[in-house]
Amino acid sequence: MELYTILDKQACTLNISERNKEAVLERIAEIAATSEALAGINQKDILEKLSEREAQGSTGFGEGIAIPHARIPGMKKSLLFIITSRRGAEFQSVDHKKVNVFFVLLGPEDAVTEHLQILAALSRLIASTRIRREILSARTSDAIYETFVRHTRISEDDHTSSARSKKLMTIILYMQEVLYDILEFIMSQGIEGATIIESNGMGEYISNIPIFASFIDFMNADKNKSQTILLLVPEDLQDTIVNGIEKITGDLDKKDGAMIIIQDISFYKGTMKMM
Repeated sequence: MELYTILDKQACTLNISERNKEAVLERIAEIAATSEALAGINQKDILEKLSEREAQGSTGFGEGIAIPHARIPGMKKSLLFIITSRRGAEFQSVDHKKVNVFFVLLGPEDAVTEHLQILAALSRLIASTRIRREILSARTSDAIYETFVRHTRISEDDHTSSARSKKLMTIILYMQEVLYDILEFIMSQGIEGATIIESNGMGEYISNIPIFASFIDFMNADKNKSQTILLLVPEDLQDTIVNGIEKITGDLDKKDGAMIIIQDISFYKGTMKMM
């Protein structure tokens, strides 16, 4: 799906005055309720779903950007619109900075896969500081729309031309408490799919070797459980992804609990995209 096809130009709103999260969410719900994509859906229901998603963790992912999103019962097709705030609004972002540009995504309740795919494509697109700067400086909703369309097409061209230049990244993770943080970060970089294998460390088996029998009580079975995550990453993003993972896990040269392996690929066919 081309992102600009779900962008509602009329809903794009310049320089809102709201300064805190609750007020911004109310304003987003008010704007969304005027769109044809949410015809017949109550504004309070939209606000409730947006608030439920924010309660799971802020969608303000830093650098002045937030992607408030929710799946709404009764919607038939996805809706995207953009809101700017030159002074910025407090939104509990991960970097504690105010948000200046909100990319709002609302979709049908049962369109889970499509919703995730749109989020991944949107995250990849707005990683560019240039589009954020141009949208924030726009003076009309038409200018926001035209900027978004232009950058969407550039992003799709770049993505297609570099599609085969990828590496296989393997993440072996014993720190299960950070699994979902890592997956969320990976998606924010535009990675559209990964395979997760439930795996065991050597400690799962070593206690069955007679010489190590005395360690049975010492070894904690939970610590021997791991997840092995396999994904294809663009070569030019591999350092960014490694650095982002280490911001979550800590320096892997100094801390136990995870390992990252990157390998060249001589051939691949197919995709790990979410179905």
